[in-house]
Amino acid sequence: MDFQLSGKNVLVTAASTGIGKAVAQLFLMENCNVTICSSSTEKLEKTYAELSELNTGNIHFTKCDINNADEINKTVEIAEEKYGPIDILVNNCGGPAPGFFDDIDENKWKEGFDQVLMSAVRFTKLVLPKMKERKWGRIVNITSISVKQPIDNLLLSNSFRSAVTAFSKTLSNQVGQFNITVNNVAPGLTLTGRLDELAELRAKEASIPKTKMLENMANDVPLKRLADPKEIASAVVYLGSNIGGYITGQTIIIDGGFNKSTY
Repeated sequence: MDFQLSGKNVLVTAASTGIGKAVAQLFLMENCNVTICSSSTEKLEKTYAELSELNTGNIHFTKCDINNADEINKTVEIAEEKYGPIDILVNNCGGPAPGFFDDIDENKWKEGFDQVLMSAVRFTKLVLPKMKERKWGRIVNITSISVKQPIDNLLLSNSFRSAVTAFSKTLSNQVGQFNITVNNVAPGLTLTGRLDELAELRAKEASIPKTKMLENMANDVPLKRLADPKEIASAVVYLGSNIGGYITGQTIIIDGGFNKSTY
C-alpha cells in the first residue's frame, strides 16, 4: 500500500529508543525526512547511525529535554531549518515517575505535567501555524492504555496522558477545517525500556525474577505476548498518512486485547 508519504517532513520526539525509534524507522522506510530528538546525545548518535543504514529517507537528530520550553523551541527551529515546515508531528515521551498517591510530591507532579502534557502542547503550538497555512497536517500523540484502564502505581501517567487525550479531542475539532488531523495511539504492554523498568520494580515487590514478571505480564494479555514497538509504530504511520486522513479526534488502542472495556 502506498501511504503517499514520500518527502513529508516528520518530527518524532523521544525517539532514540523504544516506540519513538520504531516510529522514526517506519517513516524513514516511507521515504520521509525525519528529525528525531531525545535528552541523550549518546543514544541519539547510536540510533542515527543505525537508522542511516536503511538508505531510505533522510534523518537528522538534535538533543532536546522535552521538559524545557526553550529546548522545544530550538528543536522545532532546527527541524525546519533542515527540511522545512513540519508535516507530521509525533508527540512521544517517556513515562513519568511511578508511584502511589502518598509517594508523589509536588515536584514530581510538576515534572510529569511538563513531561507528558506540556511537551505535547508546546510542540503542537509551534507546528500548527504552518500546517494551517498549507492546509495539511498530522499530529499523533503516543499515550498509553492507562487512558482507558488506569494502572494503579502509575498515577502521574494515568492523569497526564488522559489530559493529552482530552486536549487532542478538543484540538481536533478546532483544526479539522484546515485538513489537520489529531489522534492518539495508546499502546498496551510493549517491549520497551520503560516496561523493563516497571517489570523490575514489580518483580522486586513480588520477590520473583524479572523474567517471571515479564512472563506474568504477557499472560495477562489475551494474545499471550507483549507488543513489539513496530506494531505500535505501524498505526502511527497510518494515522500520519493520506490513507488515514478521515480519522481524527480518536484514541486507537493497540494492546493485544488487554483493555477490558467494550469501547
